[in-house]
Amino acid sequence: MASPETTSLEATRTRLTFELKRKLDSFREALLSVGEEAGTAEGLEELLAAVRAAAGPSVEVTVLRQRGTGAADVLCRLREGEGPQVELRVAVIGNVDAGKSTLISVLTSHQLDDGRGSARRKIFRHEHEQDTGRTSSISQLSMCFSSSGKCMNDEGSHRSVLTEELVNGASKILTLVDLCGHERYLRTTCFGLTGHLPEYAMVLVGANAGLVGMCREHLGIVLALHIPAFFVVTKIDFSPEEVTRATMADLTAVLKKPGVRKRPFIVRTLDDVYSAASNMATDTIAPIFLVSSVDGRGLDRLRLFLNLLPQRIEWGLKEKLPAEFVIDEIFVVPGVGTVVAGTLTAGTLSETSKLMLGPDPGDGLFKAVQIRSIHYKRCPATLVVAGQAAALALKKIKRNSVRKGMVLCSPALSPAAAWEFDAEIAILTHSSTIAVRYQAVVHAGVVRQTAVIVSMSVDLLRSGDRAQVRFRFLLRPEYVQAGSRFIFREGRTKGIGLVVNPPTAT
Repeated sequence: MASPETTSLEATRTRLTFELKRKLDSFREALLSVGEEAGTAEGLEELLAAVRAAAGPSVEVTVLRQRGTGAADVLCRLREGEGPQVELRVAVIGNVDAGKSTLISVLTSHQLDDGRGSARRKIFRHEHEQDTGRTSSISQLSMCFSSSGKCMNDEGSHRSVLTEELVNGASKILTLVDLCGHERYLRTTCFGLTGHLPEYAMVLVGANAGLVGMCREHLGIVLALHIPAFFVVTKIDFSPEEVTRATMADLTAVLKKPGVRKRPFIVRTLDDVYSAASNMATDTIAPIFLVSSVDGRGLDRLRLFLNLLPQRIEWGLKEKLPAEFVIDEIFVVPGVGTVVAGTLTAGTLSETSKLMLGPDPGDGLFKAVQIRSIHYKRCPATLVVAGQAAALALKKIKRNSVRKGMVLCSPALSPAAAWEFDAEIAILTHSSTIAVRYQAVVHAGVVRQTAVIVSMSVDLLRSGDRAQVRFRFLLRPEYVQAGSRFIFREGRTKGIGLVVNPPTAT
């Protein structure tokens, strides 16, 4: 008869094997806590051997840390070349002058800032951004990680622009989406938070300024969209200690408010990093990092946290669905033609894929198109899978026939555009009342268009009220799916909503 210890280890082995397979199938990586039930070094080694055997040769198993003698945190990730890269998008938000662009540049290039903006100048896209130091457009920079968790961006070369060597040699690619902090560019920030499909939000707070201006507005938007957020308090080298303490007190007080309900968790050690990353997807805690882009304090802990962040969406399972690609950017390449950039939200794409493009700006219909070539992270690719962002060159498609908000999808989906959709909405803030014929800009995924309320389940809506309403787009029909979350704004954000019924084409 087997002893209780043997039976417990056998049950643990079975559980770990099942959990590992489920996470690899769904997320292409797994962060496991191994050995709590073992209690001894021998039991831990036996469980680690079982994990390695279940993972197989295509998966690298890395012990991140050991807790005492009988427990360990283990990272299991597909080796380079054994499958598609894990891609994770993190939106970087916060008030103007919080240091968003500077931090992104420092994280991706490993070159510290000089305190006068040398880092941010490397990633600005426009001349007026260089002149003012303020981001006005959406830019994306990526961090490449190996299967063992090593950051590959800089091994002596100080580069933030990805090369084909880096992309092909990476097992995980984390994309930082740099969004605007100035109120003038709020609509661009809203488009980034909805259209670029970030799985997490990194909220930057200047230690010298606190939670001011648009930072609170941005935080309200990510809470409304149910995007888990973590916080980075920057400029700790510049801010006096008593001011930094006041900023931290204000931030923790905001996180504990009834409308937020997050547990502040200040990350001070490597153990804190592992704990924060393991619990981040639950959206119950709010990790807080204190960093400096000038002297480098806290950056290693932040990089490790970004490496360990788990995916929230089960992209691995979505690969089996019909293809759907949402378009968030269009440009023309000389000698190639029209190129659309965006995110593959389901299925897989190759140059032989048969797709429908729509809704057409003229008639709202979906039309057959062919892919000329595919680029992933600015490198040629033959295949992209669900969860990855890519650029597709289209055959015989003119630039003026494509716009942001359109989609490429499989004919099996029978796609159709809709003028109207039903939704459950909640009003966040409004100075007066909302009634039928109220107009607002709706941000639903890559869709951004003014819509009018044509019917409501109540007569009037005020701040804090909820209702079922029907929206109608004013300019053109859009591709909107049931279950999509959206925000609507009139200037600043006024409300949030959820599409509840299949949209109607009338």
